[in-house]
Amino acid sequence: MAELSQELKKSMDRAIEVLLKAKYVVALTGAGVSVESGIRPFRGPGGLWTEYGEPPMDGYQRFLADPKGEWERMIKREGYLKGFFAAFDTAKPNPGHYALAELERIGVLKCLITQNVDNFHRAAGSQNLAEIHGNLYLLRCIGCNSRYRQEEISLQELPPHCPRCGGIVKNDGVYFGEPIPPDVLHKCHEEVYRCDCMLLVGTSGFVYPAAGFPQAVKRSGGPLVEVSLYETDLSYLCDVILRGKSGEILPLLVDQIKASRR
Repeated sequence: MAELSQELKKSMDRAIEVLLKAKYVVALTGAGVSVESGIRPFRGPGGLWTEYGEPPMDGYQRFLADPKGEWERMIKREGYLKGFFAAFDTAKPNPGHYALAELERIGVLKCLITQNVDNFHRAAGSQNLAEIHGNLYLLRCIGCNSRYRQEEISLQELPPHCPRCGGIVKNDGVYFGEPIPPDVLHKCHEEVYRCDCMLLVGTSGFVYPAAGFPQAVKRSGGPLVEVSLYETDLSYLCDVILRGKSGEILPLLVDQIKASRR
């Protein structure tokens, strides 16, 4: 622990105490985790949307009006999609992703809710996962919500149709104007209801409905532990704050938890 300041060491000790005392810890992750893997933020200087343009605010309505055309644009990776996939195809999970998966493996973390669409948590080994904004590497039927790996669905005919119900299939990523898939939203609410301690990692805390989950845990009496480089819209609610990169702090947290159990 020599690499930690006294203040951060004290916060780390408190975080470990809070996490181990809880019976059902749920993590909520946001874009800050992906930024540490080299994924550029969406907005602001250097952001993907700043360079390529923002996705249309009525993207889902456009898809419904012309699913074939939207699929053709997606396959060609036109506009903002070019930036999305160029970034995601070359980046990899970082130590923070693997630490969260390890927290689940050792039984401390029960579920991970992520706002990210880059597939890194899956790739790092997280199992009980709720991707509230979808996953750009999966496909989803808008009729029955069945999800498929890309290789499972033929794109010979556009738009593709669901093998189970015949509904139209789109990318699993949630477009602007599209409701959060009800199965994922239901899972999130179930996990938040069970949660008695939430670990917030790299989330700014202003995108809803995800930003409401920590507030619900806090209202029910559960502590919040925040890992973030910067102050967020939820920092004032947090019981423990670990300022720094999640890829540096979370592996140390995991090591200390393992050591405390020996």
